[in-house]
Amino acid sequence: MLKYISAADRHHAAPAAWLSSYFLFSFADYFDRDNMHFGPLRVFNDDSVAPQSGFPQHPHSEMEIVTLVLEGEIQHQDTMGNKTTIKAGEVQRMTAGTGLAHSEFNRQDKPLHLYQLWFIPGQKGLAPSYEQKDIGFTSGNKNELVPLVTGQKVLEDVVYMNSNSTVYWANLDCGKEIEFKTFPIRLTFIYVKEGVIFVNGTELGPNDQARMTGDDVVQIRASKDAQFILIDLPSSESNY
Repeated sequence: MLKYISAADRHHAAPAAWLSSYFLFSFADYFDRDNMHFGPLRVFNDDSVAPQSGFPQHPHSEMEIVTLVLEGEIQHQDTMGNKTTIKAGEVQRMTAGTGLAHSEFNRQDKPLHLYQLWFIPGQKGLAPSYEQKDIGFTSGNKNELVPLVTGQKVLEDVVYMNSNSTVYWANLDCGKEIEFKTFPIRLTFIYVKEGVIFVNGTELGPNDQARMTGDDVVQIRASKDAQFILIDLPSSESNY
């Protein structure tokens, strides 16, 4: 079963002049009891950060935080001692675990566009940790699902997280198709960055979502050159 959510149904927040954010799930001042999470995917924020601005230091705990930089770059600093720059095409994962704090700033003279995803971890009380990898997903392999971050150790050369989930990216040319095999005990989440795709016959355009349950196969065809994220998730809390 596929639940379609249009771009217009996202919650838009602009808490500061330098930040424009679209919340796909309940977050900050946006609360919808029926839109708290999808499996262990608790937060998906589509953020645009103005030049020379950003998020001052703030705390996190008991969450797997994944940041995907789409355009621009972000400077990260945390209480674990990490001072890094994450550029377009790179993936960052922080295990907040028992607690950490970090800051994120766009020090460039052009806007920053990123997705930030939070996953409920499969295990609590973990020591905070950090990983970053240049996968080049924004301009990399075409017409296939490229794994970016996963908790499933059968996948190699990806960022690891403490969640029984996998985040994929696809750059799909017009007329091309991808088939993703799944199981009825899994969930599939799709969010389109640009272009137009048909997901099991349902059309999705820029910033549209599909939340899928009880499927065996997800068939995706592009009717216009497209970029999108696909997340494979467990449906049962006992399997997070």
